[in-house]
Amino acid sequence: MITDTVPAARRRASVDRPGPVLVGAVAIVVAATFVPLGYVVWSVLATGPSEVYALVVRPRVVELLLNTVGLVVVTVPLCVVLGVGAAWLVERTDVPGRSLWRPLLVAPLAVPAFVNSYAWVSVVPSLHGFLAGILVATTSYFPFVYVPASATLRRLDPAMEESARALGSSPAGAFWRVVLPQLRLAILGGGLLIGVHLLAEYGAFAMLRFPTLTTAIFEQFQATFDGAAGSTLAGVLVLLCLVLLVGEAAARGTARYARVGSGAARRLSPHRLAGKAIPALSALLVLAVLALGVPAWTIARWLWIGGSNVWTDGEIAAATVQTAGLAAVAAVATTVLAFPFAWVAVRYRGVFARFVEGSNFVTSSMPGIVTALALVTVAIRVAPSLYQTVTLVLAAYVLLFMPRAMVNLRSGLAQIPPGIEEASRSLGVSPTRTLLRITLRLTAPAAAAGASLVFVAVATELTATLLLAPTGTSTLAMRFWSLSSELDYAAAAPYALLLVALSVPVTLVLFRQSTKAAAL
Repeated sequence: MITDTVPAARRRASVDRPGPVLVGAVAIVVAATFVPLGYVVWSVLATGPSEVYALVVRPRVVELLLNTVGLVVVTVPLCVVLGVGAAWLVERTDVPGRSLWRPLLVAPLAVPAFVNSYAWVSVVPSLHGFLAGILVATTSYFPFVYVPASATLRRLDPAMEESARALGSSPAGAFWRVVLPQLRLAILGGGLLIGVHLLAEYGAFAMLRFPTLTTAIFEQFQATFDGAAGSTLAGVLVLLCLVLLVGEAAARGTARYARVGSGAARRLSPHRLAGKAIPALSALLVLAVLALGVPAWTIARWLWIGGSNVWTDGEIAAATVQTAGLAAVAAVATTVLAFPFAWVAVRYRGVFARFVEGSNFVTSSMPGIVTALALVTVAIRVAPSLYQTVTLVLAAYVLLFMPRAMVNLRSGLAQIPPGIEEASRSLGVSPTRTLLRITLRLTAPAAAAGASLVFVAVATELTATLLLAPTGTSTLAMRFWSLSSELDYAAAAPYALLLVALSVPVTLVLFRQSTKAAAL
């Protein structure tokens, strides 16, 4: 293993003072990310403290708060257990069919949460409430932990676990003492993504008739357009997001995980399950059936019931093209804009770095309708020419889904020792060429994974698109929601199938890029 020989004092100086160009570029994007938050703050201040207090202390708000917090408190740990447990079984044991389980456990990312709800409600029409929300959210979001955890397990030097076992640790002891600490970034990053996504999710919980702060905000704006009540609830969501951010930052600490190379050029001998192979295989099978089997069977059933007539909708082709185009452009733009955020978060220390990193999570935790209303308000008052344009829709996508790109970029950059870049510059290579030839190349798998996650998110986004899309725009998610809301499940099935089909290739790219990361 190559050690970093750059003096500590010099490294500290380099990581404590970001350059003015970087600060300026990041500041512009940060200012944009705070537009939705500024809208919420402005609305709350305009409402007045007495009315805000009266709105917040209502019993209904307490119920919504408990539902939302309970959802996060239960779902995130369940997703961590399932994601890490599945990753350990596939990467560290001799469970049968390991090569099949790897892509299969990533595949639930291709099934939007509201499609998952549609599937479960079709199978069990009486399904609703808290437990239903936990079921759908867990089966939809556990891959956010599984993907980075499995990639990290493949990159780990097997010598670490072998040393622990040689010193008398059992496989379980080696996992808790050696492996689990190395998974901390993957667990915290994935858990944070799940948490903020739960705070902002609307479609899945509305279909399950489980009221959360987000569903209440949407209903408030939709029914009465009461900006005061909706904005006040959005302010509560922002506070919840801040709690998640502070908790994740405190748990992550300042530990470094960078190293050069992938350790020993061999695989760790898998742990033999022996008599536990059947229970382990059964657990993976149950997880796959719940996350994939139910949606696949439901969509196939409704397509069979609808027959060829469901494919005669003239909007199917146009919705597919528009969805793919918007998702591709947004994925590239979001990943490019997220890179400076990830760079500052990994390469620098202090309040500025923490502030920059956390700023975009605040916006992503708010419901899409609040972000959309903020952009509409700003566009009408400041830049009327942007109203009802694709540019405004793309801006909403960037604000909502930047954390998906940033978390992956942050993990990729954290694996690159700063000494490599400093050594390149000491040899006369310019900072720009160093960035292009070393940094971007090494972070390419992480960037591709982040872009893939953004593509899937944009392709399945609903609330902001409904409000911001220019006249004539019709995405797959919009058409699916319209038809399923009318209880025309057969007509909605082709759109559900196309949403999944559009996401599958990108999900496979995410899987392949995560496996390539082990070779870098």
